[in-house]
Amino acid sequence: MSRCILIVLDSLGVGGAADSHLYGDEGSNTLQNIARAVGGINLPHLEQLGMGNIVDISGVPPVKEPRGCFGRMNERSPGKDTTTGHWEMTGIILPQPFPLYPDGFPPLIMEAFETAIGRKTLGNKAASGTVIIEELGREHMATGFPIVYTSADSVFQIAAHEEIIPLEELYEMCRQARRIMVGEHGVGRIIARPFIGEPGSLVRTPNRHDYSLEPPVNLLDLIIEDKQKVVGIGKIKDIFAGRGISESHPTRNNDDGIDRIIDILKQEFSGLVFANL
Repeated sequence: MSRCILIVLDSLGVGGAADSHLYGDEGSNTLQNIARAVGGINLPHLEQLGMGNIVDISGVPPVKEPRGCFGRMNERSPGKDTTTGHWEMTGIILPQPFPLYPDGFPPLIMEAFETAIGRKTLGNKAASGTVIIEELGREHMATGFPIVYTSADSVFQIAAHEEIIPLEELYEMCRQARRIMVGEHGVGRIIARPFIGEPGSLVRTPNRHDYSLEPPVNLLDLIIEDKQKVVGIGKIKDIFAGRGISESHPTRNNDDGIDRIIDILKQEFSGLVFANL
């Protein structure tokens, strides 16, 4: 192995998998629908690699001689979340999905969490992150109670205003939640969701941090054992709980992620660059 660059365009789907109906996603096709909504999209590099040969995308036609191999993969693991997908790419097949909480987290979990952090919480429901901070942001800023919510993925998310709950305190709350959410309630990720601003104009900041379960032995470990490097870009280190990562470069946005990839490619090394955008 000399070097391999693996870039994941997280959540940019090209069609529903066979089990998409189990998650309310039947008929979904993110890239196709984005292209249709804007009247066509220009993706010359992906076009040359064969993206238009996979699915009908307005503005991205199929090519007769693509420069890359192309295809559409399906997971063997149950589940559709970020952790499940990234882990499977490194050889981990989960026997069962991470738990989901469409009706919020049970009292046992919330009581343990509130005891651990020494304060009450707000929310405890499935919601859009941008919507729930507007809904509960004013009350959060008045009480200092963090906002807890989940989504269609296996996540326990904690939102807090950076001027009300400082980042390090928010991160410690996430670490406490990670210690609690194990076993039967071992969600894929605990996520810190800091935001700033005033009610009516609250915005999330790039200071998000993910706390995953630790994965079993996987491809990243084997690369390290072979005395090669694994460079994580974006939230890769978080997704693998730091395991099998020899160098990590967190990013603030996708442009920053691409810049980090280019910087790494200018270096001489043997191993894997694993990036999440």
